[in-house]
Amino acid sequence: MQTKRYAAIDIGTVTCRLLLADAHDAGLTELRREVVITNLGEGVDATGMLKPEAMERVAAQMKRFLSIIEEYRTPEHPRVEVIALATSASRDAKNAGEFVGMLDELGIRLTVIPGEREAALSFLGASSDFVGEDLLVVDIGGGSTEIIAGTGGDEPVFKHSFDIGCRRVTEKFLASDPPTAEELAVAKGWALRSMGPKFSELEQTGFIPKRMVAVAGTATSVVSIHEHMEVYDSARVHRTVVDAAALEEVYAQLRSVPLEERKRIVGLDPGRASVIVAGMLIMETVMSCAGMGEFTVSETDILQGIILDASRNG
Repeated sequence: MQTKRYAAIDIGTVTCRLLLADAHDAGLTELRREVVITNLGEGVDATGMLKPEAMERVAAQMKRFLSIIEEYRTPEHPRVEVIALATSASRDAKNAGEFVGMLDELGIRLTVIPGEREAALSFLGASSDFVGEDLLVVDIGGGSTEIIAGTGGDEPVFKHSFDIGCRRVTEKFLASDPPTAEELAVAKGWALRSMGPKFSELEQTGFIPKRMVAVAGTATSVVSIHEHMEVYDSARVHRTVVDAAALEEVYAQLRSVPLEERKRIVGLDPGRASVIVAGMLIMETVMSCAGMGEFTVSETDILQGIILDASRNG
């Protein structure tokens, strides 16, 4: 079986993530996964600029990622193809070119992708575990949220990227600590008004999803918090079904306490505590718009999509 080794890097508004995997005829064999909260998009919604210190945080992590990738160059795999993509914060920033140049000096060729491309890659990765099922895939990020509908293994029938993400919503609406009921209501109303028309468009296609699949940190955090995971266990998280009652239970716990107390909640990465309330709000909004009472959490997402896409087209 012929294999090719890849490293996918996803530089988002909140996190930087790395997936090393071998691609072969049977699919992917995961070798290593790293997730680091770097908050590249801090302040971007208000200023339209990436902060120098935020770019430096990401550059430092990229140096670490490069050293990890180097460990996986072997006599059998002397070459590891590195694919680095950036999403919402970099799309929005006027100085994204400076950031791209900074990483180019490290030897990383960074591509800033549009929201529709992000959506397609997220669907490719998430749906690979649900071949033949009619899906609605939801990817809540720091600056944007993607919804993609289609049958697993096929091309999507509908996709859209909203400029609605957990960091963007936090910075726009949630000034109090903890957020007030009024702030949450205003944020929810804004998200509903923004998302509603697109869900109506999806309905008009005639495609009826049977399963909602949610990827990324908001969705995985719901499970780890609900299950009180002192050590995150991706095997327990993957394919867990979360109903509306469980989501509301976790959301109520998070929104009722100040940031410092939220950081100590078992199952929550402290680095995500400042934006997680907004993430839960967005998840509830998506479920409401979709008219679905539960979602399945998936650990396969845009990272797997990046590698699957490269292996099919390379």
